[in-house]
Amino acid sequence: MVKSRNVLLPALAVALLASTLVSPHQTNAQIIDKVNKNLYSDTANPTADIADALARARREHKRVLLDFGGNWCGDCQVLDIYYRQSPNAELLAKNFILVHINIGHMDKNVDVAKKYNVPIVKGVPALAVIDADGNLLYSEREKEFEHTTPEAITAFLNRWKPDNKASPGKS
Repeated sequence: MVKSRNVLLPALAVALLASTLVSPHQTNAQIIDKVNKNLYSDTANPTADIADALARARREHKRVLLDFGGNWCGDCQVLDIYYRQSPNAELLAKNFILVHINIGHMDKNVDVAKKYNVPIVKGVPALAVIDADGNLLYSEREKEFEHTTPEAITAFLNRWKPDNKASPGKS
């Protein structure tokens, strides 16, 4: 991918979403300020973060949503905006512990992606869902969330929330 495209993509994606995410009176600068430019930490320890999330998921009867991506990824930024929109924000808060995992430029935490059968080489964002016992319930296969919609995220969260009877191994 061309480097200049990587830099401009998050700003462009956010600007395109302006009509559904913000007041029509906000400027592009105000919209871009809503983007979390550090979703995927360079210093985070995904193994420890997942262990903490699993412990919390057991206490709170939730599932863990692993979000593999990079801060350079426009689609990853858009996905995070969709996470914060209603009804997705409420579905996430009630049913999931979200863990962002930095893949760098496809060169970081590759072992974690492999452990959860997430083929990050096909692109990001890439998601996996695990239950509170650490069992893999879902792993993305074909860039399903590359150009997603808020409604697709809502359907995904509803499908994989704990009270749904989706069986392990189904995607």
